[in-house]
Amino acid sequence: MANFSIENFGCRATEADAAALRRELLASGLTQAEHASADIVVLNTCTVTGAADSQAREAVRKIHRANPAARIIVTGCYAQRAPEELTAIDGVTWVVGNSHQAEIPGLVRGMLAPATPGVMPLAGSPARILAGDILAQTTVQIAPASLMADDRTRPILKVQDGCNNRCSYCVIPFVRGRSRSLPPEAVVGEVRMLVAAGAKEIVLSGINLGSYGRDLTPRAELSSVVRRILDETGLEMLRFSSIEPQDITEDFVALVASSNRLAPHFHVPLQSGSDRILRRMHRWYRSEHYAERVSVIRRRLPSAAVGADVIVGFPGETEEDFRDTREFIERLSFTYLHVFSFSTRPGTAAAGLGDAVPPQVIRERARALRELARQKSAAFRASQAGNALRALTLHTGGGDWTDALTGNYLKLRIAGRHAANEWCEAFVTRDPEECLEAVVPGETRLIASAAIGTSAL
Repeated sequence: MANFSIENFGCRATEADAAALRRELLASGLTQAEHASADIVVLNTCTVTGAADSQAREAVRKIHRANPAARIIVTGCYAQRAPEELTAIDGVTWVVGNSHQAEIPGLVRGMLAPATPGVMPLAGSPARILAGDILAQTTVQIAPASLMADDRTRPILKVQDGCNNRCSYCVIPFVRGRSRSLPPEAVVGEVRMLVAAGAKEIVLSGINLGSYGRDLTPRAELSSVVRRILDETGLEMLRFSSIEPQDITEDFVALVASSNRLAPHFHVPLQSGSDRILRRMHRWYRSEHYAERVSVIRRRLPSAAVGADVIVGFPGETEEDFRDTREFIERLSFTYLHVFSFSTRPGTAAAGLGDAVPPQVIRERARALRELARQKSAAFRASQAGNALRALTLHTGGGDWTDALTGNYLKLRIAGRHAANEWCEAFVTRDPEECLEAVVPGETRLIASAAIGTSAL
């Protein structure tokens, strides 16, 4: 029986895309294997930074060295932005942009069928490109929820794709297209099917999730579809991916605070604490507006997780700009940070700004903010001492421990092996080794260590 492997790079939206591809390939009768033995290897790429591009290229080369006979399909955002760069790498058979990602299962079936000269390239043949105008996309492509039973723990449901903003550093609108949304009825239907398949927590995802529904007729809002999910489905926990500061309104925070079925977790991109740099980035808010949004969250949900993305080394960022960012982060109650070094993206407005910050300076600033992030995470863990936290067990773990995740994004290590997708109660102590006691229903009290979640949403 033919087999495949798939690897994802990037954000929750690309993770959802990769999961959709995986499920469709499994539904086609293929089996999943490791890269080294797979007939077909699919790499779903990111292109947010130059490092992401480099990581994808190196992955292709490594897989080709280990498995020269594999037909490698490169898809995702890098494939949409610069397909010719990828076809030049030995081992690549197809480069498929986001615009044609839904056609990959058909390509795979063609490659595994008896060879038809001139139709499907074999391993070692020149790579082919399948990519088109991403701005022509008008729908959100997702896998049918009926195929998601294999990912019952915290499946990602992508309800929005694309972005209409034009932040000066960001290439994503050019590789994802315009903002578009899954209709509310479809969202509720997908949630129902995921719950029926066993999902207890779902992560609601999008490229610009807060813009959900603005493209629909009649217009919808993220809060309205969330209320429908709460009223019309039996989902036990709904978590949100990244939401822009301007979409963190009093009403939205009040909605999250109103139900224990909504995870108290807000990932709110900051990018800079300097108003001068925010203007150059073409961001729609200023630092004090952002601080007021965090204050709203803290007033309503004191124990919520609040995370942010920060870019260091944006063109023209001075020592004073960086100091403003560092001091701004110091005074806000973040629970984690994702720190990115600025990377020029072809075609973006920032690519023509000049005033590049020296690489060594960027590295030093990134290191300083990551150390500050570590301190913020430690302070958040300490603030949870004595609290009772509900956590969902995950598939991952070790020989004598199991991972679990709380609503406010604390990752727990529960002693012993436990079934995935089950709730447990965790009581936080002030143990100097940052340990938690977790009571698992029907079992004895167990000792577990805790760390703040650090993966992207």
